Amino acid sequence: MTETAISYSDPDRPVAFTQANIGWVPWLEPLQEADLTPRHWDGLTEASRAKSPYFMLLARDPDILGARTRTDKDIFYNPDAGLPRAERELAAAATSRYNGCIFCASVHARFASTYSKRGDDVDRLLAEGVKTDLGPRWNALVDASVKLTDTVRIRHRRDRGSARAGPRRPRHRRPDPGRRLLQLGQPPDAVDRRADPGRGLRVSGTKTKAPVSRPAPLSFPDRPIRNRTRRCSRA
Repeated sequence: MTETAISYSDPDRPVAFTQANIGWVPWLEPLQEADLTPRHWDGLTEASRAKSPYFMLLARDPDILGARTRTDKDIFYNPDAGLPRAERELAAAATSRYNGCIFCASVHARFASTYSKRGDDVDRLLAEGVKTDLGPRWNALVDASVKLTDTVRIRHRRDRGSARAGPRRPRHRRPDPGRRLLQLGQPPDAVDRRADPGRGLRVSGTKTKAPVSRPAPLSFPDRPIRNRTRRCSRA
């Protein structure tokens, strides 16, 4: 097994969101079935996945693959509670459309169309983006998915005896882990650096700082900042 990135003379890279099966190729050499140990088989969870280059690449870290697969199955296949399968897939398709992951969007969009029978609406989501009108319920699902993806965590400075407690600047959106999996082993010059704002870019093995546009601090004009200093009285 080599650690050298695989190069392709004529890579057929998708350039638009689609429900079509657009395929996938690895940037690192996947494991060979003959090299699998019981730990690898446990991580794959299904023997048939040993025929898939995608899963055989992720099997290089079988513990993470096993956790990822069990989580994925519980999210999409668990019938005990939660949304219908079509709406789970819609939420995933909207998330992928918002993150810009063409590969994941194609997979979840196909399932959303299959289970909802609303292929035209799914096509509009892919073509027009997460702001397109899909009807009240689907609009709410898409909006919730986008907001969860783009959650801004606001940390309040702890007041240590002063009246300066207030909201800090929001953090940047974290990179999509699914997209990172697809880029596993991808050469630095091929990585979409916009997926990870705020972090240094890795160029020729050297970490350099990337220009970052910092958002302005949040303000709450209708909510005055209060002094959160605790007052304690001791006998």
